Amino acid sequence: MSRPLYQAKAEFFRALGHPARIRVLELLSERDHAVHELLDDIDIEPSNLSHQLATLRRMQLVTQSRRDGEVIYALAAPEVGDLLKAARKVLVDVIDDQAGLRRELRGTRRRTS
Repeated sequence: MSRPLYQAKAEFFRALGHPARIRVLELLSERDHAVHELLDDIDIEPSNLSHQLATLRRMQLVTQSRRDGEVIYALAAPEVGDLLKAARKVLVDVIDDQAGLRRELRGTRRRTS
């Protein structure tokens, strides 16, 4: 029996639910990275990075290969990068909306004082 699509989506978004995993995916959306490069760019212990990469591999969001004796990670699908860009746009829009509401509330407070 297959699982419902909404359940698969929830599992997908849970896989994105850790800041280190998001950062790994952001870096990989720019280009493939060796593990040591990821460690240089993410403030995380090597064992924790290994755990996060394993989670991303298990969810089939990243692939790994060997090149010149190094383990190289890449996005399994470039659409993951598109998703991260969309999330950034949503967050920027939310912040802009909140800032606009804050300005409006401050202006209203001055008029009613």
